Amino acid sequence: MDSRTTVERAQRLKQLHAEYKPLVLPTVWDVWSARTAVGAGFPALTVGSHPLAESRGAEDHEGQTFEEVLAAVRPIIAAVDVPVSVDLESGYGQEPAALVAGLTEVGGVGLNIEDTVHSDGGRVRSTKEHAHYIAGLRAAADEAGIPLWINGRTDLFMHAEDASGVLDEAIERLRAMEQAGADSVYPVSIQDDDDLLVAVTGAVAIPVNSTAHPVKHDLERFRRLGVGRVTYGPLLQFAMADAMKDMLGPWAP
Repeated sequence: MDSRTTVERAQRLKQLHAEYKPLVLPTVWDVWSARTAVGAGFPALTVGSHPLAESRGAEDHEGQTFEEVLAAVRPIIAAVDVPVSVDLESGYGQEPAALVAGLTEVGGVGLNIEDTVHSDGGRVRSTKEHAHYIAGLRAAADEAGIPLWINGRTDLFMHAEDASGVLDEAIERLRAMEQAGADSVYPVSIQDDDDLLVAVTGAVAIPVNSTAHPVKHDLERFRRLGVGRVTYGPLLQFAMADAMKDMLGPWAP
């Protein structure tokens, strides 16, 4: 994809985050799911690492190389005329500049970056380390002249036995990511906890991303709680698998 189109799509993604509260980005994994989501009326998409890996017979948690992920998302991005963000897990061991260069070369205009480093035994980056990585991504995007949307993810709630017990630490991390240049923040695994969602949305000045199930959750609830961005993670693919089983069940031998 030519650089002018990439810049235009990046600018459009930023504009959409300002227009929609929350902005819902269906999480897709191949050309068919991307075209279907656009056909349903969505103005932007995100590619999820889990559903992408599942569709390719690979493992999530960086079971694919960065090069393999880029090869898989290139035709998805090329197949639709809307901005596409890509979940890049913890960066596949790449330096920030290399991550930005590879993503933008295939036309990606946004990314998720998480603090669980799967290539290093699943350790969790410190607040300072994760913020430093995000600052590197911001600097690389600025150097390239592309307003890349950076969605900084933390897995602190997911790893904790008691999510509320790590709230203060999580807020510190969210604020550090914001200060480092993240455009939105993504504290995963609290989508069913109203109190935690209110606490984190009130703690930062940028959009907070929440995971949602396309059938079991309600968009108005997320809006009421102050969520600024919604993605499905693997839950859209899970829901479609359930629907497919229901349709095929009566035909099974």
